[in-house]
Amino acid sequence: MTILSPTFAHEHPAGLVTDGVTELLRSHARSLIATALEAEVASVIAELKAAGSDVIRNGYLPERSVTTAIGDVTVKVPRIRSNDGGGVNFTSTLIPKYLRRSRSISAWAAYAYLKGVSEADMAQVLEVILGEGAKKLTPSVVSSLKKEWTTSFEAWKKRDLSQSTFTYLYADGIYQQLRGDNPKLCVLVIVGVDDAGNKHLVALEDGVRESAQSWREVLLDLKSRGMGAPTLAVGDGALGFWSALSEVYGTTRHQRCWFHKGSNVMNYLPKSVQGKARADLQQIWMSPSRAEAHTAITLFRNKYEDKYPKAVGCLTKDTDELLAFYDFPAAHWAHLRTTNVIESTFATLRHRTIKVKGAFSKESAMAMLFQLGIEAEKSWRKIKGSERLAEVISGVSFSDGEAEMLAG
Repeated sequence: MTILSPTFAHEHPAGLVTDGVTELLRSHARSLIATALEAEVASVIAELKAAGSDVIRNGYLPERSVTTAIGDVTVKVPRIRSNDGGGVNFTSTLIPKYLRRSRSISAWAAYAYLKGVSEADMAQVLEVILGEGAKKLTPSVVSSLKKEWTTSFEAWKKRDLSQSTFTYLYADGIYQQLRGDNPKLCVLVIVGVDDAGNKHLVALEDGVRESAQSWREVLLDLKSRGMGAPTLAVGDGALGFWSALSEVYGTTRHQRCWFHKGSNVMNYLPKSVQGKARADLQQIWMSPSRAEAHTAITLFRNKYEDKYPKAVGCLTKDTDELLAFYDFPAAHWAHLRTTNVIESTFATLRHRTIKVKGAFSKESAMAMLFQLGIEAEKSWRKIKGSERLAEVISGVSFSDGEAEMLAG
C-alpha cells in the first residue's frame, strides 16, 4: 500500500517554483485544450457544410501562449478555408483571437483542473483555465472530450504486449478518495522496465483492497496479451500481489520495497528511537554485500529485540525477499530497493484530491490517474547500467552485484 512520499520542487530560471505534478498538469492542459479545439473546429466545419459551404481544415494559426494559474500553456488554433475561394472567418470561442492571459487566475485552478476529467465539470474547468470564452462550450465539444479520455484509456488496456520484454516490475496499490464519504477506490498499478532500461506504465486497474484475486486478474490479463515473465518484481510485503505473482509468473523473483518496510518497522517503535533505527536500517540495505547486510540485520536484532520484538519480527520475516537485489547488477540496486517510481508519480495527486470533496467519480478518477501516469512516463529516467539488462535477460548469475564467471 502506498504511503506518503515527498514532493520535490524546483525553480525555473525565471524564478517560478513548481513541482512534478504542476508540470504534468500543464502538459495535460495543452492536451486537453488541443482536443477541445479540434472538436470545436470539426463542429464548425460540419455546420458550414450543412449550410452549403465547401470548407476544409487549413492548418493552424501561429502558436502562442496563454497564461494560466499553472503556468504558460502553448496553444495552436486551427484554421478553415473555403475550396471556392471565399474567406472563412473562424474564431475559436475557447481561445479568443487576442487572448493572452486567462481572466480567472487563482491558486485553486490546478485543483479545479483535476476535477475536469468528469464530463459535468469540463466546462467549469476550461473556464478557469481559458476564461469566459469557455462558457460557450457546446454539448458536442464536451462529449468529444469525454470520449477522447475514455477511448484512449480503453484502447491502452487492450494493447498487445507480446513485443515487450519487462525485466523488472514495480507493483503498488494507490487509494483514491471518491465522492463524500464513499469508500476509497483501490487502484492497482504496475510499472515495468523494458530491455533497454526504459520505464513504462504497464497496468492500471481498480481492485478490491489489493486482494490476491484482484492482482491475479491483472496479471492474467497481462499474460493473455503476451507479457512474458519478468525476472524480478518489487513491491510492498502487504500486497496480495505476491501470491498472485507466484501463480501466474512462478519464475519471477520477489524483492520487498525497503521504503515500505522501513515505514512498517517504524510503526512498532516509539518516536524517541525511530531516528537511530532508521539509520540502522539504512546500514542494512546500503551494505556492499549480502553477508554484511546479514551482519547489520543481526546487529539490529540485538539492539531492539528485547524491547521491541514486533519491530524486529517485521524486519526479519522477509529477509530473503529484502535482500534479493544482491543477485542483480550493482548498478541496478538503487532501482530495485523501492517502488519509488509509482509513489512519486501518484502519491501527491492522491493526497491533494482527497481534500477536494466530490472531485472524482470512480470512472473519472481512473481516467485522470491514467492521464497522469502516461504523462509521467515521458519524464521517467532510464535505469542506470541499462547495458547490463541483456545479461540479466540471458540468465547470467550475479553475486553481490557482480557477474559470476562460468566454470571452464
